[in-house]
Amino acid sequence: MQHLPDALLRTVEAVDGADTPLRLGALEDVLGYHVAQAAVVTGTSFMRHVGEPLALRKVEYSLLMLLLANGPQSPKRLGQALALSAPNLTLLLDRLQVRGLIRRERSQTDRRSHNIVLTADGLALAERGAAAVEAMEAEVTDRLSRAERLMLIELLRKVSGK
Repeated sequence: MQHLPDALLRTVEAVDGADTPLRLGALEDVLGYHVAQAAVVTGTSFMRHVGEPLALRKVEYSLLMLLLANGPQSPKRLGQALALSAPNLTLLLDRLQVRGLIRRERSQTDRRSHNIVLTADGLALAERGAAAVEAMEAEVTDRLSRAERLMLIELLRKVSGK
């Protein structure tokens, strides 16, 4: 096993509750590991504050938030923003349409294409979701200052190429 200086030997609790914590070793400097650990925390908080109360998956919530912020959008733009393939986007849109949250309507500028539009029920749910996210964000970022939170968002945008 690689010997690391004590300053780099951050630890995590052992799953079995053993007194000896696990050393992260090479994971200490692996960005993907830390992003995955943060995703567990943010995902759990999302489910508690938004997902379960509103019966929404993260991608469904994200699509509703995009429509709430931008108004009607083409499926292509939504798919690009969410990094979804066309087949996966179609399944997502079909699910939301069956629930009565969105509808497809012809574009006013290009009659050959469609836009995705929030229905009245979709708008109401999106507004509830936007309000619910405040409690989630407070729970997740309570250990960060405002400046640290903004820096983290900026750095994650860089990593994701946005």
